[in-house]
Amino acid sequence: MLENVIDNYDAIVIGSGHAGSEAALALARLNKKTLLTTLNLDSIAFLACNPSIGGTAKGQLAGEIDALGGEMGVNADKSLLQLRMLNSGKGPAVQSLRAQVDKVEYHNEMKHTLERQKNLDILQCEVAEILVDQDKIVGIKTGMGEVFSCKAVVVCTGVYLNSKVIIGDYTKNTGPNGFEPSNLLTKSLIDLGIEIRRFKTGTPARVDGKSIDYSKFEIQPGDDLNVSFSQLNYNKQPKNKHVCYLGYTTEAMHNCIRENIDRAPLYSGKIKGVGPRYCPSIEDKIMRFADKERHQLFLEPESALTDEVYVQGISSSMPTDVQRKMYKLIDGFENVKIMRFAYAIEYDCINATELKNNLESKKISGLFFAGQINGTSGYEEAAAQGLMAGINAQRYIDALPPVVLRRDQAYIGVLIDDLVTKDIIEPYRMMTSRAEYRLILRQDNCDIRLTEIGRQLGLVDNKRYKLFKQKLKLIDDVNNELKRMCNPKQLEKLFIDKNESIPKSGLTLKECIKRNNITIFDIQNYYNLFETVPKNILDYINTEIKYEGYIKKELEQIEKQKKTDNISLPDLDYNSILGLRLEARQKLNKFKPSTLGQAKRIDGVSPSDINVLLVYLKLKKYI
Repeated sequence: MLENVIDNYDAIVIGSGHAGSEAALALARLNKKTLLTTLNLDSIAFLACNPSIGGTAKGQLAGEIDALGGEMGVNADKSLLQLRMLNSGKGPAVQSLRAQVDKVEYHNEMKHTLERQKNLDILQCEVAEILVDQDKIVGIKTGMGEVFSCKAVVVCTGVYLNSKVIIGDYTKNTGPNGFEPSNLLTKSLIDLGIEIRRFKTGTPARVDGKSIDYSKFEIQPGDDLNVSFSQLNYNKQPKNKHVCYLGYTTEAMHNCIRENIDRAPLYSGKIKGVGPRYCPSIEDKIMRFADKERHQLFLEPESALTDEVYVQGISSSMPTDVQRKMYKLIDGFENVKIMRFAYAIEYDCINATELKNNLESKKISGLFFAGQINGTSGYEEAAAQGLMAGINAQRYIDALPPVVLRRDQAYIGVLIDDLVTKDIIEPYRMMTSRAEYRLILRQDNCDIRLTEIGRQLGLVDNKRYKLFKQKLKLIDDVNNELKRMCNPKQLEKLFIDKNESIPKSGLTLKECIKRNNITIFDIQNYYNLFETVPKNILDYINTEIKYEGYIKKELEQIEKQKKTDNISLPDLDYNSILGLRLEARQKLNKFKPSTLGQAKRIDGVSPSDINVLLVYLKLKKYI
C-alpha cells in the first residue's frame, strides 16, 4: 500500500508536450480520471523547433490523429498562419499538408483545451519516481515528495530527460527555450530495468525580422486550398495570413564554417548523442556534401505577436561568435540580429523495442511510453504515439484488448510497428517511403480510413461523426451521378478540347475521368454538375477514379499478406524450435513479436525462418 497519497487517479501522464497532450486528452475523454504533470505550464504543447505542423508524411499523421478524435489538427487550424500542399506536382501518394502555425497561439489554445477538459487535472511538478508493485504500476512520486496513486502511467518526457543544451564550448543542463530539464526520472527508469540511450537534436537561430532584407529572398506564399487538417473544417476555406521566404546559403558562409569546424561540438567530440540523419546541422551538411555550392533555407514567422523569424535549414551548435559571422554571410542577412542562438540538445530516451505494439512496457504492466522518449523526432510522430498510448492505457485499465493499427491502415501503424520491431539507433522521422501502402494511406482519406475506429473507441463525438456522415453521403451522391451516360454532343466537344480520341461507343462520366487528360473538374464544367460540392471532395473522388486500378492491386496485396501477417504468436521459447537459425532465435526471443507479420519485419529473421515458424505453429495446432 502506498503511504501519504495526495490523490488517486486512473492514469497519470508525465510530460505535456505533443505526446502528453494527446495522451491526457484521450484518457480524460474516455472517462478516466487523469493527471497531467508538466515541468512548466508554459511549455504545454510548445513548438520547440519549427513553428509548423505537417510536412511530408507528417501531414498524414496529423490527419490520422484528427480522424481518430485527437486534437493536433483542430489546434493547427485554430492557429494557422499559412497552408501549403507539399509535392502537389507529384502523385497523390506523396502529397502532404503542411501549415505554418502561430507558436504562441498554438500553445495557448492547447493549454486552454486541456484546462477545460472534464476528468483532467494539470499539475506543475517534476516526477522523480515511477512506483511499481509486483511489476505493476501503482503510482508516481514527485521531486517534492508527493505521492499520487494510479493504475497506468504514460511517460511523454520529450527531449527534457537529463537534457543538455550545447553551443560551442558552452553547455547547460536545460530543456528547450530555457525550460527546466527533468533530472530525476532517468534513475527510476534504470531501476525498473529500462534501457536508456542518448540522442541529440538541434535547432537554428531565431532572428529579428526587422533586420532582414526580404528583397533578397523569394516569396513563398501559401496555397489556395479548400482543405484543412481537421475534418471539423472540411468544407471551410482556410485563410493564409502570412508569407514565408526562400533563400540560400553562400560559399562565403560555407568557408566560415569550414575555417571554424574544429570548434563545432559535433566534430570536436563534445556532442555524444546520436543526431537525426534526415535533419542535419548546417556544419554537417557542408562537411558531408562538400560539392554542393549552396543549401536552401526558409524564413518562417514564429508568431503574429512577435518579429522573431525561424531560419529553417540552418540548425547549428557553433559558438556564438561563429554564428554571428556565418549568418551575416547570407544574402539579405548582412545586418541580421540574432535573438536566440542556434543550439544542439542532448537527452535521454529508451530502446523502443522493449515495448509491446500497444506502446506498453514488456516488463512493467500499465507503463506506457510515447513521443521522443521512444527515439522519434517531430511533433506529429510524438502526438500520434501519445494518442495511441492514451487509448491503450484506458483499455489496459478497463481490461480491454489493445488497439493496434496495421501498416495498411495508417502511417501511425507504420510508425509504431517500426519503433517496436526495428532497433532505432538514431532519431526516427516518418517519411512516405517507409509506408509500403502509401497510395492507400493518403492525406485526403485519413478520415475515411480511421473515423469509424475513433467512433468505436469513443473519441469521435456526435458533431464530428455527423459531419463525417454528411461527407460520405456527398461522396456517394457524386459517385452515383458519375454512373450516368454522357450526352453525346457534349462528350464530343469535351474529348476534342482535351485532345482525347472520341470513343466509338457511349461512356459513363466516370469512364471519361479515367482518360489521361480529363478530370472530374472538366466534367463539372462541361456538364454543370457538383456546384455545391467542396473542391477537396472532388479531388478525393478524382484520385480514387484515376488510380482505381493501382488501388485495387494494393488492396489485393494487403488481403494476401493478411492471411499470414495477422497470425498471432503465443509466448514461445524460440530456442526450442528446431530449424530456426541462431540469429533468428536470438532476435525473436529479444523482440517477442505478437504476430507473424511483425516477426517478418525483424532484422535477422529470414523468409526461411518464417516458414519454419509456420510449420511449427501448425504442428502445435496454434493455427
